[in-house]
Amino acid sequence: MLRSMDSVSEEDGMHYAYPVEFLQQLNAGRLPPTLLCLKVGSSVILLRNLDPGEGLCNGTRMVVLNIRRKVLQYRIISKDKRFRGKVVLIPRIRLLPNAETLPMPLKRLQFPVRLAFAMTINKSQGQSVEYMGINLQISVFSHRQLYVAFSRCTLPLNISVLLPEQSQESRRTLNIVYKEVLDYRLYLYLTMDLRLIFNDLRDEKRADCYWKKA
Repeated sequence: MLRSMDSVSEEDGMHYAYPVEFLQQLNAGRLPPTLLCLKVGSSVILLRNLDPGEGLCNGTRMVVLNIRRKVLQYRIISKDKRFRGKVVLIPRIRLLPNAETLPMPLKRLQFPVRLAFAMTINKSQGQSVEYMGINLQISVFSHRQLYVAFSRCTLPLNISVLLPEQSQESRRTLNIVYKEVLDYRLYLYLTMDLRLIFNDLRDEKRADCYWKKA
């Protein structure tokens, strides 16, 4: 178990008003937990962009290889062939959450990772896995969220879905689609210059090609 070191910035003169026990109870989505429970073989996800050129981006999945007091050794398990299987070392770093997240300027010294045997659909965007289980006991609530969930797996046969009991027989679940978004895209395709869709004047030839087809 790896415990963080929490403190409050002394610039505001309020560092003495918050006991350490209170700071260790604070949690935010972009912060690692105060008590990080890891063991060799654990699956984790990186919470910060440390070195994108080396594959260490926010959302990178890794497996713990070695645990030390000040540094952890991981193996990247991303589907990107450039970084898959690469062994990296990640130290403890000082993490500062946004001012809107917490009412005080918290500083947390901890490894920027979180256990990731499971993750939310939104956090899984950009991931690619061979086997996947989707918990849909609580239905999706956002546009294209169901599509994002099912498109993370490379093979449809390797997807398992957990549905609520009342949906077991029908094997149906709710899919949220904002028709206004689709209608607006169709409106752009039929009535406007497609260069606005591609948002890049360098794609003018590509836009003209699509316009002729339309």
